[in-house]
Amino acid sequence: MPGTTKGAIADSTVKVAGLGAGFFSRFHYEAWRRIGGAELVAVCDLDETRTLAAIGGASQTYTSLELMLRDTAPDLVDIVLPPAAQFEAIELAAAKGTSIICQKPFCGDLETARRAVELCGRAGVTLVVHENFRFQPWYRHIKALLAEGSIGTPLQATFRLRPGDGQGRDAYLNRQPYFQTMKRFLVHETAVHFIDTFRFLFGEACDVYADLHRLNPAIAGEDAGMILMNCTNGTRTLFDGNRLVDHAARNQRLTMGELLIEGTDGVLRLDGDATVEHRPRDSSDWVETPYDWHDRGFGGDCVFALQSHVIRGLQEGGLIENTGAKYLRNLEIEEAVYRSSEEQRSIAV
Repeated sequence: MPGTTKGAIADSTVKVAGLGAGFFSRFHYEAWRRIGGAELVAVCDLDETRTLAAIGGASQTYTSLELMLRDTAPDLVDIVLPPAAQFEAIELAAAKGTSIICQKPFCGDLETARRAVELCGRAGVTLVVHENFRFQPWYRHIKALLAEGSIGTPLQATFRLRPGDGQGRDAYLNRQPYFQTMKRFLVHETAVHFIDTFRFLFGEACDVYADLHRLNPAIAGEDAGMILMNCTNGTRTLFDGNRLVDHAARNQRLTMGELLIEGTDGVLRLDGDATVEHRPRDSSDWVETPYDWHDRGFGGDCVFALQSHVIRGLQEGGLIENTGAKYLRNLEIEEAVYRSSEEQRSIAV
């Protein structure tokens, strides 16, 4: 079955080696240290000072991936690099027979991503994309509510992305400065999260229509736009993204916006503080639907949740979500989105 591992590491600790010590890597390494059944044995980055700051612990540090793989023989390599550097790292790890979890944007473009998936398939190694938004606890909770039929048949879903971090010449420089030079930005870096989340919640897409714009002249790519995606089950999803404006939230990066899901029997809404509310049809009253989540790490501890899921899959041989092969579908939809915006027409996917 695609995405099912053989459980080759069953009943043993999974040795994890990290590659990359940029801004987001700290969330990865902090999570690895809390996951039972995993051990962060080493981290590699060209800048050793940055590596020590990112790992915050006593793992070995390297400036060469080849040396790290040779010395530590990890079971899993966590690649936390920008897209342009990912394929070479995947090649090196796959040649050693090492399982891989790779940060997104995945390999920069669809063609390279397909090569990476084919390479790992030939090598017989597990390749997972670190797509963590679907593991955010509010989306797991909403998925359960939908399965219970809380709003009947879902008809329409709208997510308004409003992180408020994209204004001015210094936009993104204090966190991920390479955002400024990405020729494809809003969709390739951010909206792909929600393409994947909509697929998780509502099933496969059948066509898309997009209208994308660049509002901040200090950056290279688009930073605003709308994506209408029709799903095969009849649900219509709308991603309405604008990185220049904000939304009501104590932490603008928690949910990054607001979600409304409308169905035949009611409505669900997610606000910027991760509160999920339900309003039955013909009622004016919103009722909170409580659920457990932890305000730790990034996005409700979704990095921890995803990485724990991968460890269980490697140890127990279960189904792993977002394997490289499965994730290609998100990139195919992404390509259709850019083509739709360029040609100003609906594109079948």
